Order: sequence, then C-alpha cells, then structure tokens
Amino acid sequence: MDLTVVAYVIYLLVSIALTVWVARTLSHNGRIFLADVLHGNEKLADAVNHLLVVGFYLVNLGFVALYLNQDTEIDNARGIFEALSTKLGVVLLVLGVMHLGNVYVLNKIRRRGVMEREQMPPVAPTDWIAPTAGA
Repeated sequence: MDLTVVAYVIYLLVSIALTVWVARTLSHNGRIFLADVLHGNEKLADAVNHLLVVGFYLVNLGFVALYLNQDTEIDNARGIFEALSTKLGVVLLVLGVMHLGNVYVLNKIRRRGVMEREQMPPVAPTDWIAPTAGA
C-alpha cells in the first residue's frame, strides 16, 4: 500500500476524531455559559449551542478536507510522521482559534448583558429627598 494513502487515512481518522471530541466538549460545557449569556433562556441556549456546533463541524471538517492534499510523495515511516505532525498541528491550531473566537464573541455578548443588568437599579425608587444646604 502507498504510504501517502496510509498518511491520508491516519490524518482523516485523527482529525475527525479530534473535531468530534472538541465539538462535544464545547457543546456540553458551553451550554451553561450560553444559558448565562442568554439570561437563563434554556431553549434559546440549546438552539444557539446546536447552531454553533453545526457551524463548528462545517468549518473544521471543511478545513480538514481542503488540507488533505499532500504535495510530496511519502517514502518511509519518518515521512508519515512528519506529514502527520504538520497537518495535525495545523488542524489543532484551527480548532483552538475557532474555540477562542467563539469564547471571545460569547464573552462580549455576556459582558454587554451584565452591563445592561447593572444599569437598572434593583428596586425602583419610591421617593425623592432634596439635598440639604448644610451637607
């Protein structure tokens, strides 16, 4: 069997497994964060979480497929490891950047919601007191 094909198969298996693992981890742990961002609206948090996971899969698996091409012929086991380390390293970096991008955007949304909640007094004012001249 051609070693380039072996490298392709290993690359696809590991990349897809990593993408699925990261997506499931982010979905499971991100649900609580989304519920907070969306002020406790559980249904909306689940819907947004699902949409984010679908987008995550599409972008990352699309990148994995586009990055599959190997320009040089792989002749030995060392070549397989070198090709896989480069390809999987780039896939891991893309997964990390996607994760950090999602967290950054959601944190901006969360901060804006916190600021809006803090601007409203917890209890509506019931009376007004005029300032005194001696104070």
